[in-house]
Amino acid sequence: MSYRYEITQAVVRQGVIAIIRTPDTDSALQAAVPLLDAGLTSLELPLTNPGALEAIRQLRASHPDATIGAGSVLDEASAVAAVRAGAQFLVAPNLEPAVLRAGHRYGAAVLPGAATVTEVVQALEAGADAVKVFPAPTPQWVKDVLAVLPHAPLVPTGGVAPADVPAWLAAGAVACGVGSALHRTSIEEIQALLRP
Repeated sequence: MSYRYEITQAVVRQGVIAIIRTPDTDSALQAAVPLLDAGLTSLELPLTNPGALEAIRQLRASHPDATIGAGSVLDEASAVAAVRAGAQFLVAPNLEPAVLRAGHRYGAAVLPGAATVTEVVQALEAGADAVKVFPAPTPQWVKDVLAVLPHAPLVPTGGVAPADVPAWLAAGAVACGVGSALHRTSIEEIQALLRP
């Protein structure tokens, strides 16, 4: 069993959170397993995939050293279902206090979404373990926000290509959520981006 701060550290350790957005369990596993086998350790499976919960269960069983989370967690019921399926962290495109409460109640790290400085502050005040900046603005935006909120753990997501990750990290982001662009990137290129 891990503490939330340990889960959060594991989620952001490599600087990349792979978002596996597929239509069913089998395709999620087909997309996730090669990334995990190549050394990527943090995956998010959005609940917009009807098979995401089963994929989370299977990936937690087959890759116990990976950190597996659920994305698009919009309400308390979804948060509880995801944690019961084995999700170690929950990601949302918005700030829903019930998701934070449910995730924290059961020991999951929670990364709610924010698009403005005000929303980032609100997310931190609500207890966010890190804040998904969605949709990702620019690395300069992250740098500017961190000038006034240097303690904010920001995770830009939405439109981030693997090749862009170093610029986001250099601007101060703790990690980036990378989705569909992963499928167009070779495993070797992805491995080269990962922090040790």
